Amino acid sequence: MRLSETVDVLFGTQGRILDLAGKNVTDLSECLVFVMDEADKLLSPGFTPVMEQLLCFLPMDRQVMLFSATFPMMVKDFKDNRIRTPYEINLMEELTLFGVAQYYVNVEERQKVHCLNTLFSKFQINQSIIFCNPTNRIKLLAKKVTDLCYSCFYSHAKMLQSHRNRVFHDFRNGVYNLVCSDLLTRGIDIQAVNVVINFDFPKNSETHLHRIGRSGRVGHLGLAVNLVTYEDRFNLYRIEQELGTEIQPIPQAIDKGIYVAPSAAEETAPQKP
Repeated sequence: MRLSETVDVLFGTQGRILDLAGKNVTDLSECLVFVMDEADKLLSPGFTPVMEQLLCFLPMDRQVMLFSATFPMMVKDFKDNRIRTPYEINLMEELTLFGVAQYYVNVEERQKVHCLNTLFSKFQINQSIIFCNPTNRIKLLAKKVTDLCYSCFYSHAKMLQSHRNRVFHDFRNGVYNLVCSDLLTRGIDIQAVNVVINFDFPKNSETHLHRIGRSGRVGHLGLAVNLVTYEDRFNLYRIEQELGTEIQPIPQAIDKGIYVAPSAAEETAPQKP
């Protein structure tokens, strides 16, 4: 194991690194920079104690960097209590939701699959991600999408990691549609994804932001459509207020120029196997 030697950079999950440090397999006493990516997730209630323990293995003059698309109160508390003279760089005004057009459709639960089929027939989709909860609905929805003659895979947390890896590999290499849980709201960077559909509307603004951020990656254009039931209407309003954005009712026709690259905007047929 290379950890018996000096290394420049150590990547790992918080639990695994804590385990290695606790067993003296790795020495963090000279680790001067500690980076927390997706800090809002790492500092969620179940993980905060682990991060607190990890800091005990680091030198006092360490530099701690927190990166996150959202900064909820738990991240702010950690920053104020555990980081000396913190400095905050906020790019959210420039980056949040930039390039992603957002719409919603009022539907009843029983109408969702029909609505999804209508959206597929109207949109020019390079690749799409369809978010659905809970996990026991994901496989069923993927089958219904396939029955509509659209190429589709699915992924969720209860699948074997090897199976999820294979699905992600195929999706990265061109499978058109992926039905998944919030497991894939982070760390997915596929620039060909230009449409995200919230088949089940998210419960909070953090999840919403991470979901629709799967489209419009790295300056590309994107489109996010939310299927909103009567029970979702308060969440819709709250998310708009918290993110300072407006999610508009979907129009009869959507200009392809707002979510399709100019070189492909002349194509019109939806992708089928």
